Amino acid sequence: MLLPPKLQNLPHSLPIEGAVRIELVEGIPIFRASSTVQNRIEELLTKQHISPLTSDEEHELDLYEEIDDYLSFINRTVRNAFLTQTSV
Repeated sequence: MLLPPKLQNLPHSLPIEGAVRIELVEGIPIFRASSTVQNRIEELLTKQHISPLTSDEEHELDLYEEIDDYLSFINRTVRNAFLTQTSV
């Protein structure tokens, strides 16, 4: 069994509640960052194009990237489990 990657830290700006939403795609639950989290990521990316981010902001953006990788892993694992179940 594949284990999800271990997250070392979460961004301080990550809301404790409402950080992740669940959508159904073809009957399969998909985990996505909430609009609040997506807006913060967009804010950091926009700022990055205008001027250098502070080291704290760079670290925050890196942590969001880790969370995105984590959610992608979870979504692939869940999707593959559903597809394996339905093809058996």
